Amino acid sequence: MKIFVTGASGWIGTAVVAELQRTGHEVLGLARSEASATRLRATGALVHRGDLADPEGLAGAAATCDAVIHLAFIHDFEHFDDSVKADARAVDALGAALAGSNRPLVIASGTPAVLGRVATERDDLSGGLAGARGAVARATVALAERRVRSSVVRLPRTVHGRGDHGFVARLVEIARVTGVSGYVGDGSSRWPAVHVLDAARLFRLAVESAPAGSVLHAVNDEGVATRDIAETIAKHLELPTASVAPEHFGFLGGILAIDQPASSAATRELLGWRPTERHLLEDLEAHYYYASTPKA
Repeated sequence: MKIFVTGASGWIGTAVVAELQRTGHEVLGLARSEASATRLRATGALVHRGDLADPEGLAGAAATCDAVIHLAFIHDFEHFDDSVKADARAVDALGAALAGSNRPLVIASGTPAVLGRVATERDDLSGGLAGARGAVARATVALAERRVRSSVVRLPRTVHGRGDHGFVARLVEIARVTGVSGYVGDGSSRWPAVHVLDAARLFRLAVESAPAGSVLHAVNDEGVATRDIAETIAKHLELPTASVAPEHFGFLGGILAIDQPASSAATRELLGWRPTERHLLEDLEAHYYYASTPKA
């Protein structure tokens, strides 16, 4: 298939593009800048210059392809509502371009936090920070009624691996700067996690064979205690661990305090997805998390 990938030059997108190419697919990648376009061309991918602010351009690119994987998102936490609105407009445009064709549209979202139990694929589409992206996920699933083979891949709080500059890398940086590897409360709150290469394989399986209207969980670790994460970081940075106030972590503190384990049992049964890469705590033993100051 020829697959249009938004966010193709990002960290997860780079892994997805490599996985698609490894399995014989052709990639048309969205690039906001010439630098991103150059990186994509170096992989052998085709390039569509544009961004999420141009829904018509996104629709035009989607119309030339057999499938779409939508990974791009504006990660501006100070203007998160605006980011969600831009994402909604992009999904609307991509869905309209594929309507009536039964072609696949796969988008990324986040696993939900469900009070008192492990979240599953059947839980409400309220993924992302505080469920803010849930409406976009619901709209994607609803595209099945318009003959789009739509699916939502919900990513856990932590997608880890070499090059990670997400939440765990941020925790490493905060520990280095403050001199303590902290956790909130008693550190029993749990985060689900997946290696970036395992996540990339699930996106590929989704675009190849997920039924219309599917909700999938890219989860390997159902829940890793945040205190265990802090202690592993502390060991490598030779720092103490301590319970700290949520404010110690900025915006991340409120997320750290929530117990939010998630299962992927239904996804594994549906698509035969089997994670094979390292678990989060194993990956946190790798030198690349501590070799230099990670990006914020």
